[in-house]
Amino acid sequence: MYAVKSTLPDEDLKVVAGVLQGALVDLVDLSLVAKQTHWNIVGPRFRSIHLQLDEVVDTARQYSDTVAERASALGVSPDGRVGTVAATTGISTVAEGWQQDTDAVDAMVNSLSGVVSRMRDRMKAAGKADPVTEDIFISLTGELEKHHWMFQAENGS
Repeated sequence: MYAVKSTLPDEDLKVVAGVLQGALVDLVDLSLVAKQTHWNIVGPRFRSIHLQLDEVVDTARQYSDTVAERASALGVSPDGRVGTVAATTGISTVAEGWQQDTDAVDAMVNSLSGVVSRMRDRMKAAGKADPVTEDIFISLTGELEKHHWMFQAENGS
């Protein structure tokens, strides 16, 4: 059921709906991964990485709302339910228990690397179908790449 009629042609809407849903799943899971790591990090760089993880959470939550609202504006119902996120995420599971600061940073670099790669693919797909959605992905990808860079710098990797 469509409560909102899209302004996009059906073929373009199908592409944009897919990239927006994939982005929503990545962002919801990224916020959970970063928060789980935030709660469980230990080591000499605890405080700085602890705070840096909250910045990732803030970015992921802000953009998950932007992405979901873009989908809604186009007549597509966004699905951020836990079952959907768990079944379709591309992010690896976070280690259970305490995480040494260096391991936590490596895990965040890997998670962000995968998310950025998928966002770049989505950006390209959206650009052909809907420049407005592409613009969201451009801004989002820039923010995620900044986080990726900063975590890489933490371990010199």
